[in-house]
Amino acid sequence: MAMEREIVRSCVDCGSTRCDEESGAYPYFCLTQQMEEGEKEKLIQAYFDEENEKIMLNAAQIEYEGYCKLCRVEETIEFARRMGYRKIGIATCLGLIRESRILAKVLRANGFEVFGVGCKAGEIRKTAVGIPKECENLGEHICNPIYQAKKLAEEGCELNIVVGLCVGHDSLFYKYAKGVTTTLVVKDRVTGHNPAAALYNAEGYYRAKLFPKKDSASQ
Repeated sequence: MAMEREIVRSCVDCGSTRCDEESGAYPYFCLTQQMEEGEKEKLIQAYFDEENEKIMLNAAQIEYEGYCKLCRVEETIEFARRMGYRKIGIATCLGLIRESRILAKVLRANGFEVFGVGCKAGEIRKTAVGIPKECENLGEHICNPIYQAKKLAEEGCELNIVVGLCVGHDSLFYKYAKGVTTTLVVKDRVTGHNPAAALYNAEGYYRAKLFPKKDSASQ
């Protein structure tokens, strides 16, 4: 019988979160405590890169000033405004094209230029990239995140907003995107695009779906 692989503990196993409040005890696996000498100073210096510093300062100020007041759309608008961005790109799933049309309308009303690329743009057959023919039962064309990223870059978009790209497709978009990218909507057709719902119900309704029978939800 194979031995169970030992779990390497990290921040997701911490119940203290001392690093946020600076109270309580460090767990034995605390990443802060394990940092090598000089590593923290190198990280601090990285935030003084001109673009990094501007992003970090604006993000922190928006969080402080709009905490529990601004919705994600408002935060995104405020971030773009403070960063001085004029042209915003939207990488959207066609399943959320209505939401993206509304978003574009909102952004334009706030003075931004908007350019959006849908996931099926380019019309590449799934079988052309090695996807099994059976997958075409959900549609003949691939989601095309590489093209979405390249086209938004060509159009000179200064901020990319991801709206509902599939798991994995969003990964490819982030990989090829140029410039700053933020996510507004995460696709989850089952929960009405609220993936956290499954986590809130992980020990209730979703327990049987999320945890193999032999595993424990308390790991």
